Amino acid sequence: MQNPLAFIGEASPAQRRTLLAAALGWMLDAFDVMLFSLVVAFIMRDLHMSKQGAGLLNSLTLLASGIGGVLFGFIADRVGRTRALMLSILTYSVCSFASGLANSVAVLAVIRFLLGLGMGGEWNSGATLVAETWPTHMRARAIAVVQSSWAIGYALAALVAGIMLPHTSWRYVFFVGVLPALITLWIQKGVPESELWKLKRDAGPQAGSDSEPGFAQLFGPRYRRKTLTLLIMNSFGMFGWWGLFTWIPPYLSLPVSQGGRGFGALSTTTLLVFLNLVGMAPGYATYGWVADRLGRRPAFILYVLSAAILVPIYAAERQPAILMVLGAAVAFFGTGMFTGSGIIGSELFPTSVRARALGFTYNGARALSSLAPFTIGRIGQKHGLDSAFYVCAVAFLLSGLSAIFIPETRGTELT
Repeated sequence: MQNPLAFIGEASPAQRRTLLAAALGWMLDAFDVMLFSLVVAFIMRDLHMSKQGAGLLNSLTLLASGIGGVLFGFIADRVGRTRALMLSILTYSVCSFASGLANSVAVLAVIRFLLGLGMGGEWNSGATLVAETWPTHMRARAIAVVQSSWAIGYALAALVAGIMLPHTSWRYVFFVGVLPALITLWIQKGVPESELWKLKRDAGPQAGSDSEPGFAQLFGPRYRRKTLTLLIMNSFGMFGWWGLFTWIPPYLSLPVSQGGRGFGALSTTTLLVFLNLVGMAPGYATYGWVADRLGRRPAFILYVLSAAILVPIYAAERQPAILMVLGAAVAFFGTGMFTGSGIIGSELFPTSVRARALGFTYNGARALSSLAPFTIGRIGQKHGLDSAFYVCAVAFLLSGLSAIFIPETRGTELT
């Protein structure tokens, strides 16, 4: 297989800047969001939370991301992709810092909800910007690069938490999360706005056309089937992912008596960094290459069904070395499907509604899947997290079955 990143050299400087902005925003989104999962075992101890309570906080963040995705979809369609991207990054960065100041579960819940709004807005703003600025033959691979940056952010979060937690409080780990706000200074000066969006803006609304504002368009005759099918496909896939990857860090670090694997901080960090850099990042990045050759729909089905098969095997394993290899394999397929969602969603809808469509079908799915951390935590409380992970496998399977009804979009020219 050829180098999946070689195509970047063929792009213009402006296209590379939009790609870098979206990728950095998504990477740092992952960094801020996943810090909670990495320190949750310590928060549970200090704030006297159960697994169910910790899962509920994660669920609240995901619910907010659904609201944020829809909200920022409208913002991006109104004021531009780059402005919406900057606002979303500022939101989750400031709220990450504020998480370290929380002195109760209730205060932390409010802060995590606000952080979720920014988390939801970043993805569709960045993905829409890249989809509209990169040519058709490179679009899938460009969005794959954006998605792969999540794994880098997750790995960085694991490193920061692994280095800081043995020496300081979990609160200081959250304080580091304010640093992504600095990227907005560069985006404001160096990242161009989508030309497609500017053309639509300058053309102005036309009666009876897609440029008319309104969320209801997504449920009109032209888009209803696409909207609902993509929403269902994403919802099942995200339930599997968030249920699994929210709980893998505490699963590895919690004592065996509490249903975990009892690994120390260094071992847990090593496993998570390996899982992200060897499994998750290649899974994201190579998906675009696979989708260009097999088609968007077959590639998505391949990835989620592979994850459905691998998750039960991972849940049954006990040895660190095997957990490392299996975890990387699960991460490769289980997270690669996110790239598929971005590619398919950007090609199903026109420019006038693209950001809000992506915001609803992606982040709306995150809202619907927000019960995953709570559900897995509740089942894990009673039966152990390894048993709870089987529910995630079923969710991946249902996502693959739902994808059968998605139209194939390979070769679509954006309008």
